Amino acid sequence: MRELVKWLWRYRGRVLAGFVSLLMVDAAGLAVPLVIRDAIDRISAGTGDLWRSGLIITGLAVVVMAFRFLWRYFFIGSSRRIEYDLRSRLYGHLLSLPASFYNDRKTGDLMAHATNDVDAVTRACGFGVLTLADPLFMIPVAVGIMLSIDPRLTLYAVLPLPVLTVFLLFFGRVIHHRFEAVQAAFSAVMEKVRENVSGIRVVKSYVQEPGTERDFAVTNQQFVDRNMALVRIWGLFHPLIELLSGASLAIVLWIGGIAVVRTRISLGEFVAFSQYLLMLTWPMISIGWGVNLLQRGTASLGRINRLLGEEAEILDPASPRPLQDAAIEIRNLTFAYPSGNGRRGEPALCDINLAVEEGTTLGVVGLTGSGKSTLAHLIPRVFDPPVGTVRLGGVDVRDVTLADLRSSIGFVPQDPFLFSATIAENIAFGRPDAAQDAIERAAKLAGIHDEIMEFPEQYETTVGERGISLSGGQKQRVAIARALLLEPRIVIFDDPLSAVDAEREEFVLGNLREFFRGRTTLIIAHRISAVQNADRIIVLDHGRIVEQGRHEKLIAADGVYQRIWRLQQAERQASQ
Repeated sequence: MRELVKWLWRYRGRVLAGFVSLLMVDAAGLAVPLVIRDAIDRISAGTGDLWRSGLIITGLAVVVMAFRFLWRYFFIGSSRRIEYDLRSRLYGHLLSLPASFYNDRKTGDLMAHATNDVDAVTRACGFGVLTLADPLFMIPVAVGIMLSIDPRLTLYAVLPLPVLTVFLLFFGRVIHHRFEAVQAAFSAVMEKVRENVSGIRVVKSYVQEPGTERDFAVTNQQFVDRNMALVRIWGLFHPLIELLSGASLAIVLWIGGIAVVRTRISLGEFVAFSQYLLMLTWPMISIGWGVNLLQRGTASLGRINRLLGEEAEILDPASPRPLQDAAIEIRNLTFAYPSGNGRRGEPALCDINLAVEEGTTLGVVGLTGSGKSTLAHLIPRVFDPPVGTVRLGGVDVRDVTLADLRSSIGFVPQDPFLFSATIAENIAFGRPDAAQDAIERAAKLAGIHDEIMEFPEQYETTVGERGISLSGGQKQRVAIARALLLEPRIVIFDDPLSAVDAEREEFVLGNLREFFRGRTTLIIAHRISAVQNADRIIVLDHGRIVEQGRHEKLIAADGVYQRIWRLQQAERQASQ
């Protein structure tokens, strides 16, 4: 609740205005039975004059109408602003978290935080606060007026209320725990849908529609079961309120009727008393509803706060330094990925020492799992290298702001991600203000321009989710064009042409030789043909540099490089 109050405090002015409007609505509503009491007593005394009472009630209705609009505007408006702030903060925090965080978290769970959990907090800050604030004024004032009419009758009427309080405490605790279980089940449903929709082609290829449908049915049933457990406990609350209200009304009719007959109270006072008792029914129901909404909101806010509590491990330095040049220097680098328990696993790279002069091209080859991609990810701090091990122009990459560091690097991964936007928008992702001719020039260098021009909408072609309408090779070359458009000082290609044939690869790399001139370039590749023209080549094996030199030197040596070369030559001859 403290965390919920902190969010409400941000808009305390609007919340206060909502409270004032609510008080005006309640005050006008509480005045109506008094007007009716006086009207009935005048009728009983034989003095009509009811038109004045009618006008007063009409005026009170106008007041209720106006201020009911205002409390909705202020309360619900504040909750929507909180929703915007909370979702924006959550999204910004997700962007700040390291890549390792996403290795262990399901996308469906994160989506549930941004949708259902935020919505539950919004409802708690809006209708939840409203439905609890209303009884705080309505119940004491109504009971006070009832006491002024007949204290003994009031005592009998409120006898069931202590029972309600006990049940409120019990229901609130149970609702909180059961709603957390509902949200966890919803996350599982979201993840199942996302996973199967994303992999729909695999599902269809293996004719697993019935199997995935059965699997989803199990997850969906678990979600329904968790909801039904919540519904059962919540479903008991309203009947309990009705039972207690009915019991109070029965007591009033019995004892109050006797009081009227004995003329201890007037008929008008009895009618007013009964109306006030009926007016207490909604506040009692709203307490239950408000408790339900607040328990749901606090449960969801707890889930969100746990996510917001995840630390962003890769941060800007306190005293950043500018990049001097694009020379890469790696000193005594040993790196291991953190495991699930927070400890480091086996090293992916061991004792790496490397210097790449500015303006030169370094080729990196090795068998699968040798550490090539790890090396590529450490330079732009996708993962943080140990202090002092990776330097650019003599400056530790950890001493450079992330914006300066990454804007200086054109990074193209092996499995590129394209957004569900146009080809032009995907290429210009890093430079949204880029001119069309600059976009086309980058596409020509990447060897994709001619194919784009064959599409009916050319550069305005929407590529679909994750670029699904493009082939693997086309996606890779669009990603290359995206990196080239940045005009980076450092270019890192992590096998970005693995999905194209050797002839197309040679064509693209030939286009890029002029672009690479004057830039520090790392080309990581499985095919040696992609790196054979590099100024220097290193060979990684089990995270260590086992060979390095130019292509001719490595071919002459009897090592890993030569074996890879011979194997690829044999495969090439067999395919011809």
